[in-house]
Amino acid sequence: MKKLRKKNPKKGILFWVTGLSGSGKTTISKKMQNDIQKIYGPTLLISGDDIREIFDFKDYSAAKRLTLVMKYCKFAKFITNQNVNLIFAVVGMMDKIRNWNKKNITNYLEIYIKSDLKKIIKFKKKKIYHEKGVGDIVGLSIKPEFPRNPDIIVNNNLKTDIKSLAKQLINKIQKKI
Repeated sequence: MKKLRKKNPKKGILFWVTGLSGSGKTTISKKMQNDIQKIYGPTLLISGDDIREIFDFKDYSAAKRLTLVMKYCKFAKFITNQNVNLIFAVVGMMDKIRNWNKKNITNYLEIYIKSDLKKIIKFKKKKIYHEKGVGDIVGLSIKPEFPRNPDIIVNNNLKTDIKSLAKQLINKIQKKI
């Protein structure tokens, strides 16, 4: 297991939390934010839904997603360059995006929340899978590019309580950093 060292202690850490919509990215991130802040310093949490609402992004096509997520990455770099940690909980299921992060963000930690799409749909974890006319959805009409070599994987079977998953993730992060 490779150990991530803060390459630059004057920059924050980007905790890039990725996974399918409904996998628990934002919920787990909210549960771990206080612990991350206590251990690693000032920490912001932004979800894909947050940033879409802030900037009023409504286009969900594959091409537009790539453009928007590139903007997210540049924003994340700006925040971490201010020596602020950022937990970014976003679908971001594109190799191009994760490769850009690895190359351009000094202290980058890729976290994959792995969940089965059929279970997400069955447990109605996300309404978008059951609404008509929502648009393009990663995992249904857009083929996801799942992380090939994330720093951390958390398997969310949607039965384990979120507090336990967040604690598991914090433990894995501490082993990595």
